[in-house]
Amino acid sequence: METRRLQVLVELARLGSMRAVADALRTTTSTVSQQIATLARETGAPLIEPHGRLVRLTPAGRRLVEHATVILAAVEAAQRDLSPEAEPSGTLRVAGFATALRAHVLPIVAGLADEHPRLHVLVREHEPAEALAMLAEDEVDLALVYDYNLAPATADPTVAGVPLWTAAWGLGVPASEPDAGKATSAEVFARFRSADWIGNSRNTADETVIRTLASMAGFSPRITHRSDSLDLVEAMITAGLGVGLLPMGRATVPGVRLLTLTDPQVSLRAYAVTRRGRSDWPPLALLADLIRRRARRDRPDGPDRAGEWPVPRL
Repeated sequence: METRRLQVLVELARLGSMRAVADALRTTTSTVSQQIATLARETGAPLIEPHGRLVRLTPAGRRLVEHATVILAAVEAAQRDLSPEAEPSGTLRVAGFATALRAHVLPIVAGLADEHPRLHVLVREHEPAEALAMLAEDEVDLALVYDYNLAPATADPTVAGVPLWTAAWGLGVPASEPDAGKATSAEVFARFRSADWIGNSRNTADETVIRTLASMAGFSPRITHRSDSLDLVEAMITAGLGVGLLPMGRATVPGVRLLTLTDPQVSLRAYAVTRRGRSDWPPLALLADLIRRRARRDRPDGPDRAGEWPVPRL
């Protein structure tokens, strides 16, 4: 059973069509079909079945994909173990949301340039869904992503991740609004049932949190403005355009008041995510460890960095 045939099957499970697999692997649909047929003969089980004009995996095919993911990861790990170079070098590609890059990646990059001059770090700012898509396409090596306790992401078996930190979020409102006192999240939201709401323009998790708490308060929020910039969200609030979620640990501009959300609390959870089987690559292992250490130092009350959380497919 050749690993390249297993790779074709894994790609078919991910992309959903032979044409897409052929394009991704730079081959022909005929070659993809032949590889799957040969794999089916080798395993003695049908792996695909017609589904309209396309095909889909059979139960046996889906089961083999699970095995193939583990096998391919083990092959990659073995190849790296045999590499003569242990010193971190080469190009390391990182994609992540702005807060993580600004606070935990950029301060590290300068030090890496001095200590490991053969290592070049490429940094790209992307929201979680974008970063994870790039990781799946092997366009980046490390994705820094987040979800919320009230909008948890579903697990993806093809990637591995560790928690970096958690951060409480509150509701940003005009400074003229009174404090919330000991009000629950639903009670806080109920005060703004007639207000316009500000969502994230590039991530749906924020809107899920807003709609969840608004539902608990008995109304459907009118989300009329969107921005992935916290500075712009604050400017919108100051301009009287609406209210929106903001991190509690971030100093706000004078025109904004942050109302605490409790019972339930809103917590952002940050992760460092890699493709399975690649986390031991020296450059990736080095940067991931430095990020974890920095996050642990800055947020000592955060999650245990030795643990592992379900990694999101967003």
